[in-house]
Amino acid sequence: MVLAIISSLEELIDQYNVNLTQLVFCIFITTIVFFGSLMTLVESHLPNSIRQSFRYGKHRHKGEADALVSYLEVPKGWFKHFYIFAFGWSLLALYLIVSSIASQSAAPEYALRFLDLVCGGATNRKVQVDSTTALLGTVLLTLQCIRRFFETNFVQIFSKHSKMNLSHYAVGYVHYFGAIVSLLSNTAGFVRGSQPTEFTPKNLSQIQIIYLLVFMFAWHQQYSSNMILVNLRKDAKTGAVKTEQHLLPKGGWFNLLSSPHMFFEVVMYFCLADLFTPVRTWKLVFLWVASNQTINALLTHQWYKETFKDYPKRRRAILPYLL
Repeated sequence: MVLAIISSLEELIDQYNVNLTQLVFCIFITTIVFFGSLMTLVESHLPNSIRQSFRYGKHRHKGEADALVSYLEVPKGWFKHFYIFAFGWSLLALYLIVSSIASQSAAPEYALRFLDLVCGGATNRKVQVDSTTALLGTVLLTLQCIRRFFETNFVQIFSKHSKMNLSHYAVGYVHYFGAIVSLLSNTAGFVRGSQPTEFTPKNLSQIQIIYLLVFMFAWHQQYSSNMILVNLRKDAKTGAVKTEQHLLPKGGWFNLLSSPHMFFEVVMYFCLADLFTPVRTWKLVFLWVASNQTINALLTHQWYKETFKDYPKRRRAILPYLL
């Protein structure tokens, strides 16, 4: 029964060229732009249910709580859960592409069928990315997932009282599911009838090397920015947690931006999206990340200015000197 339903769904997806992954990211982009614009422009006129659902962390809603929305909230510390998922999911993708390149054979049937199901259908998926590009992108995103897994599970200090809406929690899983799947969706060896290309360091182009260096710079700077936030809550001498309050960060890129960690997230995803230029899904992934991080950074910037009366005027929200 279940197999019959899946087969029928595969036929429909293939017949009508329905790319479920692209559809999800389109919904994400539309939702964040629409509600984010409302929150930044006319928040005071919105019902508390929307304001409470959208806000979390330091800029959480502080007005009258909606009972239903409160029921659908989970601890913000649960962020670590979807990074556990991303850690394992990215390693699986890395294993599959390394295995395919090493054996110079197409991906296993279960992988091909899964990609057909979530990425547009067997006859609609085309090879748009060579194995070298896909391997580079997969390695970079895997490194990001591993580092964020480490940070959220062993370094970051989450407030025990901080909550987020269940939708934010679910979106985290879907984001990493879709982004990692998109690394392979149009890659040689992962499209029916195609074979992987050989990989050697000589195959890396100059632009790929540049994006590799930019990505790793952003990767390191995001980690450094996150550590500044972590150390605000620790005793400098003992390393013990001394507070769960949100304090004013200083130093590093915080001298220019309220949310440098969000800025570098956008930089990393820009590198990946441009590496995968022919793949439409990666354009959507970047637009989603950029819009989500920008809206969150603007709300964070607003909170900093309202909370700290001597907040540095030269700091911008997410783009140095501009925004």
